Formats: sequence, structure tokens, C-alpha cells
Amino acid sequence: MNDNTNSILSARGLKKSFDKLEVLKGIDLDLMPGDVVGVIGPSGSGKSTLIRCLNMLEIPSAGEVRFKNRQVTNKFKLSGDGIGTGELRKKVGMVFQHFNLYPHKTVLENITQGPIVVLKETRELAERHAMELLEKVGLLDKRDVYPSHLSGGQKQRVAIARALAMRPDALLLDEVTSALDPELVGEVLQVIKELAEQGMTMILVTHEMGFAADVANRIIFMENGVIVESGLPSDLLQSPQTERLKSFLARHLRHSIR
Repeated sequence: MNDNTNSILSARGLKKSFDKLEVLKGIDLDLMPGDVVGVIGPSGSGKSTLIRCLNMLEIPSAGEVRFKNRQVTNKFKLSGDGIGTGELRKKVGMVFQHFNLYPHKTVLENITQGPIVVLKETRELAERHAMELLEKVGLLDKRDVYPSHLSGGQKQRVAIARALAMRPDALLLDEVTSALDPELVGEVLQVIKELAEQGMTMILVTHEMGFAADVANRIIFMENGVIVESGLPSDLLQSPQTERLKSFLARHLRHSIR
């Protein structure tokens, strides 16, 4: 565990229950500047719930989330020493499995909506930044296209550009390739890899084990709502310490070969 004084995001004793089902059972986590943390584990292990709690899309049942050492509350606006969810979401971007683009807005309008409405940027500034981001994700020629005319991979790249348009301190990416056809996965992973190389701080929930090993500086293995192992990708994936992780990797590798 890192000293969290300089962390961008940290969790302490984070728990989340849905009725009687305890999904997170006391998670401690620090996300430091420049970290790329890969979160792996079987379905139902709490991975997506964890990052949704870190962004307060799900309100934790217990424990706390801190952003730059300020406690996050479940109030949208907050004055004082803490930080409300509205301010947190300006600083911590989220990219979802199913894109969540506005179908009635063009690609450019999808990307500029947040900066204009939330950050109060001028349209000129927001559009100039959006064009830079579209160039970064290889979709400059799609600026005036509606989402229904994009492939899944293109939609996900637009979703990443939209999150980056808010100039966040960190990105949370939740299974961003799992809804894509296999041949479209690579184009999205390439964008994420380039962001990692540029120093973007990220938490990446993924089933793409090889990709996580390639871009992450740390991997977390979750099962049954707890972090079972955490460490360097080479250590976790090549020399797992627990039977639970060994079993998971064996199953995953068998599935990948089929």
C-alpha cells in the first residue's frame, strides 16, 4: 500500500451491498499520479462496482473515497474541506462498456457538451479541444456523424475522447472492449495504450490479460469482493501466489486458446 498523501484517488475500507448481497467487502486502494492499474477477476467479483464507487455512481455502504486527500461525499455540491460528486466527476472521467453516447448529437456535439455545460468553456475552445482529441483517437473525419453511423470501436473511441474533453486527472475504464466485436478491440486498446504512454492516470477493468500486462504498472486481482493479490504485472501473471489467482489464470488462458 502506498502512502496516499499524494494519491489522486484512494479508498479505505470500501464496502458496497445491494440489499443483502455484499459486493465489496472492505477495499483499500491508492491510485497515484501516472499509475495505470489493471483490475482483473471473474465476473461478479466486484470490479465494476469498485470503480463505480470510486466515481460515486454507486454510493458506498461503508468506508471512504478520497480525491487528492479530500474526502468525497455523496452530495453533488459541497463547500468546505471535502469534495462533492459533481466536482469529483469533473476531475475523474468514466468510460463505460456500452459507450453511453447521445444518439441525437453528432460526434463533435457529444464531445463538447460537457466542457460547454459543466466547465463553462466557450464553444470555440471546446470545439478546438474536441478536434484535437478526435485527431488523437483517429476520428477527425467523423466529427459531424451521428453515433448510429459508427462502428462499436469508433463509438468507444468517441467515448474516450468525450471523457478526455473534461481534462480529467484520472480515467476509470469499465470493460471498454467487452461489448465490441473481436476485430474492433485492437483499435480501442491502441488509444488506451497511447494514453498510458503519455502519462494518463487510469484504472482499467479488463478481461484482456495480455493488454493489462502490457500497459499497467500494477495489477489487482479481485474475487468475491476483496483484493486477493496486487502487484507488478510480471509477478501476478507469471508467478501467482494464491490458488485462487492460479485457477483464474488457468481458466482464462484455456478460454483464450479455444
